[in-house]
Amino acid sequence: MSLTEQVAVVTGAGRGLGLACVRALARDGAAVVVATPEDGERTEVMAELEAAGHQVLGTSTDVTSEDDLAQMVTATLARFGRLDILVNNAGVIGPTAALQDVARSEWEAVMDVNVTGVFLASRAVLPTLLAQRSGRIINIASAAGQIGFPLRSPYAASKWAVIGLTKTLAVEVAGDGILVNAVCPGPIDGPRMDAIIEAKAQATGIPAAEVREQLHGETLLGRLIPAEHIAEMVAFLASDRAASITGQTLDVNAGYRV
Repeated sequence: MSLTEQVAVVTGAGRGLGLACVRALARDGAAVVVATPEDGERTEVMAELEAAGHQVLGTSTDVTSEDDLAQMVTATLARFGRLDILVNNAGVIGPTAALQDVARSEWEAVMDVNVTGVFLASRAVLPTLLAQRSGRIINIASAAGQIGFPLRSPYAASKWAVIGLTKTLAVEVAGDGILVNAVCPGPIDGPRMDAIIEAKAQATGIPAAEVREQLHGETLLGRLIPAEHIAEMVAFLASDRAASITGQTLDVNAGYRV
């Protein structure tokens, strides 16, 4: 799945799934842009990739900032001369609470990053992709954007919105050679899921170990999903092997709540 001479931007690329995506795309030959507002994480990821011989650029990018996104695109084009792939990965998990206990500020904070951030980042790169008449936009949605997801209403609603945005944008830009897809992970193993499990345990009074076991039991494979497995789907969608796939929602969920 060679991505040689391709340039990929990954938002929220400093840790977790974003870092796994950067590694997979770089491994397959892409020059990568590590777009994250976290200076320490960005520096560490860039050092790792540069030591491995990959082409890499870091940008201080908050996806809710139009100025940051414009600077990200300008810096990418100045360094590499093109931009081919956008992975909209940046996101926040939001509160774990019944809807009546969710503050408006908490709701808006999730929507700002998870929905408006995807909109703004996509809009920022589209002039370049349209001029090239080629490109890929890959949005990280969630299984929570396909099912009822109790105690996580802002997050679930945001991911349903990402899927709707994906399908609509795919229709708009298909004639310009741009493919737009969403990837829906199930429960991903790692610190972020640990925090979600702990928050659910506190909200429900169920021990965290039991919450984790419930999650395992809700997947056909009986386990959480390594971030690298989702990153492999992202790398596939970025490649020529996925040249006839657009407007789709692809699940990497270990059979979660099938």
